[in-house]
Amino acid sequence: MTCRLPIRLSRALAAACFLTLASCGERTTVPADLVFINGAEVGSIDPSQVSSQVDGRVVTSLFEGLMRYNAQGRAEPGVSMNPSVSADGKTWTFPFRENAQWSNGDPVTSRDFMLSWQRFLEPTTAADYASIFYCIKNAEAFNTGKTTDFNEVGVKAPDGRTLVVTLQNPVPYFKDLVAFMAFCPVHIPTLEKFGAAYFKPANLVGNGPYQLSEWRLNDRIRLTRSPHYWDAGNVKMAAVDVLPIDNPSTAVNLFLTDGADLMMDKGLIPSALADELRKKPYFHHKPFLATWFLRFNAQRKPYNDPRVRRALTLVLDRERIVTAVTRLGEVPAFSITPPGTGDGYQPPAGLQPDIAEAKRLLAEAGFPEGRGFPVLSFLYPSNFPSDRGIAVELQAMWQRHLGITVALTSEEYKTYLDSQKKVDYDVSRSSWVGDYNDPNTFLDMFLTTSGNNRTGWASPAYDTLINQAAAEPDSAKRYAILQQAETQLIETECVIAPVYHYVGVQFYQPGQLGGVEANLTDEHPLRCMFWKQKPARLGGGSP
Repeated sequence: MTCRLPIRLSRALAAACFLTLASCGERTTVPADLVFINGAEVGSIDPSQVSSQVDGRVVTSLFEGLMRYNAQGRAEPGVSMNPSVSADGKTWTFPFRENAQWSNGDPVTSRDFMLSWQRFLEPTTAADYASIFYCIKNAEAFNTGKTTDFNEVGVKAPDGRTLVVTLQNPVPYFKDLVAFMAFCPVHIPTLEKFGAAYFKPANLVGNGPYQLSEWRLNDRIRLTRSPHYWDAGNVKMAAVDVLPIDNPSTAVNLFLTDGADLMMDKGLIPSALADELRKKPYFHHKPFLATWFLRFNAQRKPYNDPRVRRALTLVLDRERIVTAVTRLGEVPAFSITPPGTGDGYQPPAGLQPDIAEAKRLLAEAGFPEGRGFPVLSFLYPSNFPSDRGIAVELQAMWQRHLGITVALTSEEYKTYLDSQKKVDYDVSRSSWVGDYNDPNTFLDMFLTTSGNNRTGWASPAYDTLINQAAAEPDSAKRYAILQQAETQLIETECVIAPVYHYVGVQFYQPGQLGGVEANLTDEHPLRCMFWKQKPARLGGGSP
């Protein structure tokens, strides 16, 4: 008999909860130890509903998984310590810390994780990231309704302080994977008691380094250090204000006038100031696992024709985009996987520009010189000027080389994400930040069953390759299979068009703020940060 949860927080309930947060509590006037500009407003703090870095930075401050990220972006023991793996690589055993507690003082147990993961995989939860659990035995079958018995899923709690996870196939990066936000637990008794209201400051029970003290819509989120966190003694910032500022000029001005101590969203750099800002001592950047790319709606004519998608890809001038628009040292991308992904993975070469071939393909598809081609609507979020600049460049490229008329459609960030989820667009601006250092984090996204696919494209052949790679124990052979899958995605089917690989950007005064390090995974836990020299707004001086 399976254990089923009486409370399942749906998207609608999560949204209803979010809308009530603006009136939560009295606004404290005590200054925070750290003021952090996070970019767009956080959409959710429910681990089962988040899919962006903006959300994840807050989620992993409130909740902690079996593993956690350190300042170098590497996974280290979190709730669990010294995990072990069986000889065949399929069974992981995670012993829990005796002093791991929830913010209400309850012990963190293996059952908390088991029930949280069950909730995540319930079909009614509709978690976009559900497929990230599919490496666990029978997780996909449970998520897709092929079985309704969670006892068949490879997640067991033999006692309160041990979680045993059985995988479908060996996953060498599994220890890194469970540091990701999707694997964080929630406090099931409180969720059952409050439902959607669980995520309000007054009710939230977390197990992370911080507690949710205040959430005022379009104002700030106030995080305060949790005295119950097992590693609270090493959390230096007692209070952190997370600001939802998505206007680049506003964000930079606030930082430059000492209204904020840290800014990390690469979309908040005004393009016109990029060259000058890169010279400043507070500007820090480094390549990391992230790619800016285009999604084509493979369900909508004429973009359901691979020849059309290929033609639109072949006329992209990536070099112009990174030198004229983004201007932060980005690398033009011809593959979805960035350089350095995995341990020796070599992505396919991708499609190099070929205007003559693009024209030939478009004519072959029935649109010679663009005649008869419907107006192409290009969707992008309105929040970031660089996206507007890229949209204008794409509009010119497709018009000049292919004779296609392009209408630019901008939407507020949350509306834009909703349009993508509904696959309600012709061509859409997209980006993806790797959740762990393996090509799977980019390629699993386009499985038929992935909630993050958002292209309308489904390929049994692609799914088979990804599944074959998952079952292949030899690293070299596995990478060869993944390369075949990526070739199909970006060269044969052209479901997406990579444009450039990001650089991670952080604004902070290096002589003052410590614990922020550029790294490949672009993870910067707030709990790791400390003052070398306090800023003037906190009275200056050494901590």
